[in-house]
Amino acid sequence: MKEVITSRDNQLARRARAVREGRVQGQIFIEGLRLSLEAARASLAIDSVICTERFARDERGARLFPLLGKTIERISLVSEAVFASLSDTKSPQGVVILAARPHTGRAALEQAIANTPLFVIMHQLNNPSNAGAILRTAEAAGATGAATTHGTTDLFSPKALRGAMGSSFRLPLWIDANFEELIGWCKRRGIQIIGTDLRAERTHTEIDWTHPSALVVGSEAIGIKPVEAAATDERVRIPMRAPVESLNVAVATSILLYEAERQRTVSGWQ
Repeated sequence: MKEVITSRDNQLARRARAVREGRVQGQIFIEGLRLSLEAARASLAIDSVICTERFARDERGARLFPLLGKTIERISLVSEAVFASLSDTKSPQGVVILAARPHTGRAALEQAIANTPLFVIMHQLNNPSNAGAILRTAEAAGATGAATTHGTTDLFSPKALRGAMGSSFRLPLWIDANFEELIGWCKRRGIQIIGTDLRAERTHTEIDWTHPSALVVGSEAIGIKPVEAAATDERVRIPMRAPVESLNVAVATSILLYEAERQRTVSGWQ
């Protein structure tokens, strides 16, 4: 029998796609059980939940629904075909949450400043999966928060959210900041600014990461421009054996953050 798709289903799918594509200001598109659980645990302001009947019947729904509280009253059940039309993945799990975009901005980082803060500044990164992976590593390595500059991919796009696996909901974030403003903000607070540079004289283990620090990583294509590197306090490189000349930005950032975490642990910082 041919499936009948109602006008309500079509309207719901169009709205979800609009949120997914960033065309609805102030809302984000969260897909999959793991991210939906993280969103519920982070107490995001959830507008609606869209899921298939199969998801609602099996143990996945049984895990998610108790965490949704009153939001469960706004669950919409749709067919597999309708869900496939709004999903952002090749193998949909059957659940999407539309939620309010978490609060971000300079105030978020200012509230998160500890005695020895460690921030990551993503400067004009354009790959959402890399940006999400950096957030995940930043949280795992004990970073205080993260920031992005104008021109950087949206940390709340579906691909970036999947890469971060929930860290986007927990880390303090300052998004779409002016590069010069970020640098000035760090300097006024005595935070050393460390930029990545393949030509740097010092390696990542020669930097003292036990001081308040902000790590600046540049775009996948060109890194940090010379004029921007000049605004940093230190330039750092990761030693590599020939013929390798560079690393993926998310991988490089992970190496640097875990060196910072190692030094801070050894020094008794945490």
